[in-house]
Amino acid sequence: MNNALLEIRALRKSFGALLATDGVDLEFAHGETHAIIGPNGAGKTTLIAQLSGMLRPDSGSIRFAGEDITGLSAPKRAHKGVARSFQVTSIYSDFTALDNVALAVQAHAGHSFRFWRPAREDISLTGPARQVLEQVGLEKRSNILAANLSHGEQRQLEIAMALATRPRLLLLDEPVAGMGADESQRMIAFLAGLKGKQTIVLVEHDMDAVFTLADRISVLVYGRIIATGAPGEIRANLEVRRAYLGEEL
Repeated sequence: MNNALLEIRALRKSFGALLATDGVDLEFAHGETHAIIGPNGAGKTTLIAQLSGMLRPDSGSIRFAGEDITGLSAPKRAHKGVARSFQVTSIYSDFTALDNVALAVQAHAGHSFRFWRPAREDISLTGPARQVLEQVGLEKRSNILAANLSHGEQRQLEIAMALATRPRLLLLDEPVAGMGADESQRMIAFLAGLKGKQTIVLVEHDMDAVFTLADRISVLVYGRIIATGAPGEIRANLEVRRAYLGEEL
């Protein structure tokens, strides 16, 4: 794929006798939303962890924007433009929504927290933070403690923190997990608004979200990619239906 932003080749990661990723080859194009689906234990979160730098693969390579980043740490990948959200929300619950995003802006700027000048008083931090909160629909909740936000709002806040780092690649690990129907639809609508503007790798069990958002879908089963294609192709693939989608559709 000539316009690939991210390329992974022969990626392997094992935990004892368990092969979590078994020779995975994938390419992700600039601006596409690419979903990774599969049954529990298929290796999806392990794959995302290797892409983000949280886990080092046993073998294989990861290239980002033409550069081999296989050996780079998560912080170094973040500075190159790779941002990740987690299955379990990762925010500072005792800080406001604005504080959380301002700290993400500050971290991206490459300097430590200035205790003598609180982040909330620095317009160079709060200005971009307010813009991101408006982008995700949380501008009216900016002064609310993160602990007092709803689960759906906390997930939006976590994505806002990722977006505040101005990523070229956004890795989303089950962004609608644990949400009710209304919150799920709001999150799907928000992510749909990022389509074409942001390259997204999406791990998700919610098939409504996957088939609404994805430009392409890859199916991971027992650490191996068994199919990659447009949503219609994946829905019609008999091997995929037998392995996974038959129970989901």
